[in-house]
Amino acid sequence: MKTKETYRCAACGAQAPRWQGQCPSCKEWNTLEAVTVTKKDSRPVGAAAAQSAPQVLEDLESEHLGARSSGLPSLDHLLGEGLVPGAAILLGGEPGIGKSTLLLQLAGSQARLGHTAVYLSGEESLPQLKARAERLGLLGPGLLAMATNKVEDGLAILEGINPPELLIVDSVQTLASPLAEGIPGSVGQVRAVSSELVEKTKKTGTTLILVGHVTKDGQIAGPKLLEHMVDTVLYLEGDRKHFSRILRVLKNRFGPSDELVVFTMKEQGLEVVEDPATFFLGARDPSLSGTAMALAVDGQRPFAVEVQALVSKSFLTIPRRTALGFDTNRLNLLLAVLEKRLRLNLSGHDIYAKISGGLASRDPGLDLAVVAALMSSFYDQPLPEASVFWGEIDLNGQVRPVAAHDVRLKQAGRLGHGPVCHSGTAPTLADLQRLLFGRR
Repeated sequence: MKTKETYRCAACGAQAPRWQGQCPSCKEWNTLEAVTVTKKDSRPVGAAAAQSAPQVLEDLESEHLGARSSGLPSLDHLLGEGLVPGAAILLGGEPGIGKSTLLLQLAGSQARLGHTAVYLSGEESLPQLKARAERLGLLGPGLLAMATNKVEDGLAILEGINPPELLIVDSVQTLASPLAEGIPGSVGQVRAVSSELVEKTKKTGTTLILVGHVTKDGQIAGPKLLEHMVDTVLYLEGDRKHFSRILRVLKNRFGPSDELVVFTMKEQGLEVVEDPATFFLGARDPSLSGTAMALAVDGQRPFAVEVQALVSKSFLTIPRRTALGFDTNRLNLLLAVLEKRLRLNLSGHDIYAKISGGLASRDPGLDLAVVAALMSSFYDQPLPEASVFWGEIDLNGQVRPVAAHDVRLKQAGRLGHGPVCHSGTAPTLADLQRLLFGRR
């Protein structure tokens, strides 16, 4: 047995080797307290030492994951094979985006398949959970729920005679562990709660789903260790003012990490959009200027989206530049390229650009569509009716090829769109200007 004195922060649980006035982790003042830590000699001896020796991977027997269906085929495809026993899944998303609704639907689907699912809520009471489950039509004998803020209650469920096959914890920031100091949601508490639950589910074979709060920057709150500890990280995003939701995979040990599922929010809960290729396009009028259709690729799926732009004379000292659905800095970059390479005088204009349908994308292939919509609005001339665009614009005004070119081309042919503008048909912005507007 070895003893060591260290200092622990009462606010966040972080440890420091010596006392100091300010916590190096959470920057709070006068929160470090001296604690004595006792450690055991964990060096293996005898048979344990032999088991911990390196082994030849080729000689090991392959383990079957034994995944079971979640009841939602699109979610099974997203996760790889389905819900893996003993796996830990972390789900993040903005408040009110539909995380609890999605997980309650998942728990109800498991109950209908004959599996035991427990919904452990630290935010809602049991009457609130019942009212939502009744509205969604999910009530059944296999759907169990508990309202608590103690991690011991969740561990007791897993230590029972018949542990559930699915445990949903909503959310990990609301539970507290007696093994850590600080308030629920602090770094120390989140680390302790998640490690206890993950370790216990690995032993019992229960699939664990943790709901994580997010910061104002959209990142999952808590220590980064939380994302490394789990097997799968999912993120549910979308605009609460729109009905569309996108569930993305950020990390997956059992399948691809670049998949996504598109949902639409309805009165009965979240419903999967089976063919999202034209879901974000809506009813567009191609006879209007300032609109261009792009084929964006997110994950492995191509989406047809409408990019809208408005270029109008400004009466302000500093003209406005606004972008919705993509980075404003990228819009400013494209405007600078247009002014430099095509000699367009945009300095005295207010410029607005957006992706319709509430979709947010970082696909660089949207550059060409944004530029085409800007020029269409600037000249007040509509683009060809079924034209479609993709390509990345560099600082020299060249149109560069983007990833998944063949996928986009195939999707454009399937949807019957043309002419198609990309790096092969319009190598430069000058070629695009001449092709669309007959100007040099």
